Amino acid sequence: MIRKLLDGLYNISGAIAAGFLALICVLVSVQVILNLITKLFGTTFALTIPSYAEFAGFFLAAASFLALAYTLMRGGHIRVTLVLQFLPKSARLIFEVLGLAICSATAIYATYFMGRLTYESYSFGDLSPGIIAVPLWIPQTSLALGLGILAIALTDLTISTIIKRDLVLKPTDIE
Repeated sequence: MIRKLLDGLYNISGAIAAGFLALICVLVSVQVILNLITKLFGTTFALTIPSYAEFAGFFLAAASFLALAYTLMRGGHIRVTLVLQFLPKSARLIFEVLGLAICSATAIYATYFMGRLTYESYSFGDLSPGIIAVPLWIPQTSLALGLGILAIALTDLTISTIIKRDLVLKPTDIE
């Protein structure tokens, strides 16, 4: 039950990240077409989407952070196994759990402070500096959410590795 719920969370996060990538593609394509129209027909004013570069940056940040947990659970993150591959299985398991626990703690720490930053931006009414002033807490929420889901995924991997007493994501699965 919980396994299905967690896998669903990771998949939904990955799907939303893919949606943000698609939005970047649409946004940039529309702006390119508007630039082409301006060049071809020599309009007296530039056709542009206000703050399109800023929105593309917000979408890229959201896509990157929301894809973290999905990518981790699919074995897509770079893993340095040069030393681990030469260790006996018991030592490799200890170092794997230790590494995952440190990563989990770091992700929880980052989530906490990103959440605080998001709340402060909301409290102070911080706005982006572009033509269209966007409250900064809106794009920051996707970063905090992505980090939170990553923290859950790393904790999930740590606990699963301890319970199964085996590497959940084996280096051979990744290559």
